[in-house]
Amino acid sequence: MAWFRRGEPKVPAWQLREKQEEELAVYMDVRKAQTEWERAIIVFEEAVGQEQIDYAIYMLEAAELKYQMNLRAAKRIGLNRAQLPIRHKAEA
Repeated sequence: MAWFRRGEPKVPAWQLREKQEEELAVYMDVRKAQTEWERAIIVFEEAVGQEQIDYAIYMLEAAELKYQMNLRAAKRIGLNRAQLPIRHKAEA
């Protein structure tokens, strides 16, 4: 009696694909922002002289804000790394 089952309403395949594409794009944005943040840390650690230090601090603060912004976007859409396709988990 399949008609008796109370499951979630069926979602069209195109909506699932769009959701997966959005999740993947947000995930890749998070990974890119994380990489930029890690690079900014290295630049800051290697900075010599007042101008380089000031610039490194600016880069680090901007990278941190961008990373936080992307993490909030991932949280907002309920992104879970375990739900991503296997081929993209290997990139992490």
